[in-house]
Amino acid sequence: MVKNLYDNRLAVNIGGLKMLTPVTTASGTFGFGLEFQDFLDLEKVGAVTVKGTTLEPRAGNKGQRAVETPAGMLNCVGLENPGAEYFLQETLPKLKMINVPIIVNIAGNTPEEYGELAKKLDVEGVDAIEINISCPNVKQGGLAFGTCAISAVQVVEAVKANTSKPVITKLSPNVTDIVEIALAVEKAGSDAVSLINTLLGMKIDINKQKPILGNVMGGLSGPAVRPVAVRMVYQVAQAVQIPIIGMGGIMCAADAIEFLLAGASAIAVGTGNFCDPRLAETISHGIIEYMDAKGISNIHDMIGKALPNR
Repeated sequence: MVKNLYDNRLAVNIGGLKMLTPVTTASGTFGFGLEFQDFLDLEKVGAVTVKGTTLEPRAGNKGQRAVETPAGMLNCVGLENPGAEYFLQETLPKLKMINVPIIVNIAGNTPEEYGELAKKLDVEGVDAIEINISCPNVKQGGLAFGTCAISAVQVVEAVKANTSKPVITKLSPNVTDIVEIALAVEKAGSDAVSLINTLLGMKIDINKQKPILGNVMGGLSGPAVRPVAVRMVYQVAQAVQIPIIGMGGIMCAADAIEFLLAGASAIAVGTGNFCDPRLAETISHGIIEYMDAKGISNIHDMIGKALPNR
């Protein structure tokens, strides 16, 4: 019999965001959370991270947006969402009726836009802000904020100046040194980091002899990226003092435990939600079973256990 998940054995604090379990959902894979209510009890998830939100509504990219790949998938949805105002007026009131922390993932074209969006979302019912810094930086010729430490810092500072909520910076794996970016955003005031976002990839239709995705390239997610994600969490955990939310190909409790041992204080389920809509809830049961088998009384006793000198 699985023990009660709410006896504080799984409780974590991510930069001021209190979660009853270390399991949240990855933005863009769980809608606004409300869509999954028929499949799982949202109050048994540590937090719900809603889909990427922008100041204005976005239609997303044209053409095919997703394609399956070996052990994963590619997507180029393009941040399709109804905009911040719709979220505040229509979605947030429904989410506030559920006893679960809400993390809002935000994206913008300039640091100023990120700041404006953070200010708009600094309201009751939003429990934390996750900054998506893997978006094109219009002012710097299309360079992604997340691949440049200076740009990443500018975004974090703009958001921190406009919100009272805990700020989580989502890091891009498409960099030479993710530790450099993590240290930079930590110094800029980020309360936590989440990693990794998707890896850049593409797939070609050999019959049509053309790229399959409408955007040509897309984000690779799923089990194929998990070893890369675990490695990056392991590296960042040895460099920063702020909490880490680990993600990338988590499909079961064992995968989640791997991230926790590598130094993550919480984990996010992404592509796995498409395979099993109850995964964000059932993983917590698996973590408890593992802790019981290993004689671990509290999750904090296993976080970072695989790190050197632990």
